[in-house]
Amino acid sequence: MLNLSSLFFTTSYDESCLYERLDLTPEQQGMIGMVRGDVRACLREGIPRVLVENGYAEDVPQPRFFTQGSWSYKTLNSPAHPQQQADVDDGCYLPLSFVAQTKRPSSAASIFFAAAEGALKSLVNEKGWKIVSDKPTCIRIIIAPYAHIDIPLYAIPDNEFSTLTKASMERYGYSSLDEAVVMAERDAWTALPCDKVLLAHRKCDWMASDPRPLKEWFLGEVEAQGEQFRRVVRYLKAFRDWKWTSGGPASILLMTAAAPLFEKRDRRDDLALLDVVAALPGRLRDGVNNPVDEAESLTARLGDAGVEDAAKVFEDFEKVLRAAMDSSSSVYACKCMQLEFGPRFPNEPDRVKIVSVVDTIKAAPATRGPSELVGRTKAG
Repeated sequence: MLNLSSLFFTTSYDESCLYERLDLTPEQQGMIGMVRGDVRACLREGIPRVLVENGYAEDVPQPRFFTQGSWSYKTLNSPAHPQQQADVDDGCYLPLSFVAQTKRPSSAASIFFAAAEGALKSLVNEKGWKIVSDKPTCIRIIIAPYAHIDIPLYAIPDNEFSTLTKASMERYGYSSLDEAVVMAERDAWTALPCDKVLLAHRKCDWMASDPRPLKEWFLGEVEAQGEQFRRVVRYLKAFRDWKWTSGGPASILLMTAAAPLFEKRDRRDDLALLDVVAALPGRLRDGVNNPVDEAESLTARLGDAGVEDAAKVFEDFEKVLRAAMDSSSSVYACKCMQLEFGPRFPNEPDRVKIVSVVDTIKAAPATRGPSELVGRTKAG
């Protein structure tokens, strides 16, 4: 059998690997971090200013922020194709008591969107970015050909708002805040929960949605299962991005489906990935629910046809990965992996090792392993 693991992940400074090649460059990461800071500063000062200028209220609280999604999970990959973009999510929060001063929740959602987009307009124009305002649950700012920042807007209970840490275009559909209010119709705040985080929605007004439990769940899985689990999630996302230039199974679906299937394999990322990929089609077909909200089906978002398509694609992936590892040709194995991951998988057959079946069995632990204390130090 062949051991491909060093081509997936290595701690050697002088050797490349897929895991390293999935990273955005340090320059790109630095730029995204600076942009996020600029956007936060703009919204922190701009939302209160725009609301006061339009007569909405005095003493408007400054919003606070919470980074969520793959950037906070450390699973963000660089795009696999030119038409793809890295997605950075940065939630913007106002206290529920302030947002609820508006008589109708639909008015509040519309005003929140319009105020945030109005606050961002000058910064976006100055930097040459682009606001995309047709996303129902967020404001999207395209900051580079390879990346965008999504800003979902939340109303959060006041006691939780105080615990959030402070950090350092034209309005879509509305020509003014007044028009946003006029366009808003619908019921009262009394019908909405007062003890939950609410996400502003352009069409549905508000919906209960708190990103924090999911972040805590995933980081807990990494702590329990080790850094190899996080790497396997990134390999799954890299495979997804190469096979689907758009669409495909969502990242939250992949990481949730993978969690119970993963077993730590000592210095064998290839085997750990194979374990997950082999069982993934069945798990998708059985249905996968949100790990922090069992009432929400993650596979339902794909639909029956999408689930079956994804299951078949991963079935084919398992066959190719297993054939590569069972092959006697390291050249063939590298070519197989480049078909599944694209050119980011190193074509370096000389680094592939031949191992016995006994050694492969030894790589499987009797129980889940502890968190790894030392990871790759080369990548940023």
